[in-house]
Amino acid sequence: MSEPISSALAPASKSKAEPAKRPRNSAKTKASILAAARVEFADRGFEGARVDAIAERAGANKRLLYHYFGNKEDLYRAVLLDAYQEIRKGERALSLDQYDPVQAMDRLVRFTFRHFLANPWFPRLLGTENIENARFLKTLPDIKALHSPLVGQIAAILDRGVETGVFRRDVDPVQLYISVAALGFFYVSNTATLSVIFERDLSSVGMVQEREAHAVQMVLDFLRTKPVP
Repeated sequence: MSEPISSALAPASKSKAEPAKRPRNSAKTKASILAAARVEFADRGFEGARVDAIAERAGANKRLLYHYFGNKEDLYRAVLLDAYQEIRKGERALSLDQYDPVQAMDRLVRFTFRHFLANPWFPRLLGTENIENARFLKTLPDIKALHSPLVGQIAAILDRGVETGVFRRDVDPVQLYISVAALGFFYVSNTATLSVIFERDLSSVGMVQEREAHAVQMVLDFLRTKPVP
């Protein structure tokens, strides 16, 4: 016997027709958006980056993106701050104060080089911010606090090196860090063009290892050099 019309048209129970919604994992969603945004901004620059592309790459609703980060400018600031926080976190994890001055500088140079190497998006993102004349970086209230401990840590390493007689006295910690960063930044940023110019595959494991050792030697030789009278 056929089912009565009234029974057939009756709404199904809510438990069967409407599955329970999964709770929103805001931390995971925000992390996915940040990861997608760093790729988009690094690849296309600030002007070329599209919020729609970031949301699609993150698998997130665009409204959620705006809810968590505001607008495109604020999202870019969040990416920039996150990038600096990431490298500073890695530097703190080195525990450089536990090593003698030479070992400490060796570890810092290698870490900095490897960070650029493992995160090629980072030099590109910094390149974008330099094109923007650091206009977004200037608005980040936490950026000075992120860099000050690093400078102080390098200064402490230099002081210990002077006390033990292995380092020269006239080294500016800021200038030193700029040089350390440059040794890795330039190599990673220009691997493609330099490989063509010098007809060497600078991305090969052997060349990368040679470059890292070269960077460490340059820094340590500089620190051990006596100033010209």
